[in-house]
This record gives sequence, C-alpha cells and structure tokens, in this order.
Amino acid sequence: MYGSASIDTFNTSTGQVFSPASSSATMKNRIINGDHRIDQRNAGASVTVSASTQTYITDRFSILTTASGSKVTAQQNAGSVTPPPGFSNYLGFTSLSAASIGAGDLFRAFYPMEGYAISDLAWGSANAKPVTLSFWARSSLTGNFGICLQNASNNRAYAASYSIPVANTWTYCSITIPGETTGTWGSNNSLGIAINFDLGSGANDLIAPGSWQAVNANGATGCVPLVGTSGATLYLTGIQLEVGSVASSFDFRHYGVELALCQRYYQKFNSFISAYNGTSDPYSLVIYLKTSMRSTPTIDACNKDKYWELIKQIEPEFYLLRVALEETHLNPMILIQIIRGIHNLTLGAGYG
Repeated sequence: MYGSASIDTFNTSTGQVFSPASSSATMKNRIINGDHRIDQRNAGASVTVSASTQTYITDRFSILTTASGSKVTAQQNAGSVTPPPGFSNYLGFTSLSAASIGAGDLFRAFYPMEGYAISDLAWGSANAKPVTLSFWARSSLTGNFGICLQNASNNRAYAASYSIPVANTWTYCSITIPGETTGTWGSNNSLGIAINFDLGSGANDLIAPGSWQAVNANGATGCVPLVGTSGATLYLTGIQLEVGSVASSFDFRHYGVELALCQRYYQKFNSFISAYNGTSDPYSLVIYLKTSMRSTPTIDACNKDKYWELIKQIEPEFYLLRVALEETHLNPMILIQIIRGIHNLTLGAGYG
C-alpha cells in the first residue's frame, strides 16, 4: 500500500531530536569553512603574503596586499591560543612590521562567495533581503576594525566596523547589512559577494560605514590598521553569513560535508602512476575528482610553478606523484598527459 508521510522531527539512537527544517542541510551559514577546520593547501603552515599576489590561506579564504614587501603572515591557529568555546580552529594574521600605509595601499583578507549561494537574497531588486554577518574576533590591539561587502563589478559596497574592546580576548561580533536593492549581483557560479576583512588599507579603499555606496571599497574609515603595528595580531573564527536581521548560533556541519564543500573549489591529490622504466614514450595519469567543481580545469602547481611533483619512487617502475587541482572541471575525471620519459624524473622535482 502506497501513500505519503510528513516528518517534522524524530529521535536519534542517542536521544537527540532532529528537525530537517533546522538541519545543516539547509545551509543556514552561506560561508564555507567559517570555522577554519579545513586547510588543504597549507596544512597549518604559516604563509607569508607577497605584494600584489592573491594568497590562499585556509580553504575558501584569501589575502591580498598591494604594498611592496612582505607585511603580514596568515596561518591556521597562529599563536596557538585557545579558541572560543565550541571551536577548535581559527585563522590568524600577524603584522611583520609597522607599515607606512599609502592612500592607494590595500591590505585585505576576503571570502569570495559564489553567486549560487546568494541567489535567493534577491539583491539588486526591490525584494532584497537583509543578512547578518557574525564571527568571533581577537586582537592584540583594541578599537574598531573594518569589514566591507562588495559586488563583483566593484561598484556597490557596504562598509561596517566591529569593536574589540579588550586586547587578547575573544569578542563575539554581529553586523546586520540591509539588502541591496540596486547593482548587479552574481547568481550563478561566478562571484556573488566579496566579504572583506580590512587589515589596514589606505584612504582610497575606505568609505564611511553604515550605508550602501556606489564605489569600490574594502574597509571602513576610522578603524584600526593591523599592519600599522609591528607584531600585531588578529584572529577570526566562527564566521557566518545568514539571511535575516538576527545572528544565530554557528552552523556546525559534519567534517565530511564541510570538506566536500571546500573541494568544489580546490582538491589536492597524492596519486600513483605506473610506467615501464627506460622508455621515453608518453604516459597518462587518470585522476578521479572527489566532487564536482565550480569551473573549468586549472592545474595548480604543487611548488607554484610546476604542474606535478614526483615525491617518491615506490619500486623501479612505480612512482608517487603529488598533483594539485584548483576549481577544476565539472566532469568527474581529468586526464593528465606526462610527456617526459619516466627514467628522466628526479625525486622532489616538479614537472609541468
């Protein structure tokens, strides 16, 4: 006999009440890896940021500076401080020197939110919904720090500030941003919203907080520049963006779910290849992707200028390769053609 059923809640074997309407499957938090558990690229290692180079840090988060020289480092769990209750990880920034900040200098950490994640916000229309950004912050400095949301066209921006009143103490921050009724906002796999955490940008990249403006901006005026103080630190975790005007508790998702969400944008492989030793004929390596990815294939170098790296010879004719793929093809398989003779490979060297 067939029919239909509607389930509002049920009890698990542990006695926990589960409600599908409030589960993490609904993606209450539009930000992926907001608690910085996933760090595929760097595995917790410190990253020194170079000028005019987008540097990837914990998964889904990047940092960009334009000032000459290295002014800041970024690292998962930098400084090894105790995270806020309920969290195990955070993202930390450390100023390397007291930078002299020019009007055109840019220092920002940012989260690029895909258009599919915000299409229901109806931004750019009369039906635009408000959102609330919440997170935990800790700094060796005190005062107001700036954030800014902007569109992909860089012609609509909303700046705000959050306060850290006590140094070296975790502070919970919440900012509500009114829905933007004008401008163009991505609603597919392109950039939807860039969420910027300003680290000390110059005057040309700052605007007064509290309203949408038709400008390109990365932070708010009147805020503390982290990079202006040598050794200053800023730590962030529990970053959440949700629909509505009220911040709710952080949306913890299962680790496997969060990792798969991150792998839509970046995947890292240790893969095997077998070949007959001593020939110069081409060989092929087939890699099956772990999940469908956001855009067309790009192979990111393991050592930043090569496609793949030979890391170990298992047997005379078996070699272990490390291959990094970034925002790769929607097809679940990619074929990499190795054009050098296997007998010419050097352990630890990169090839591309």
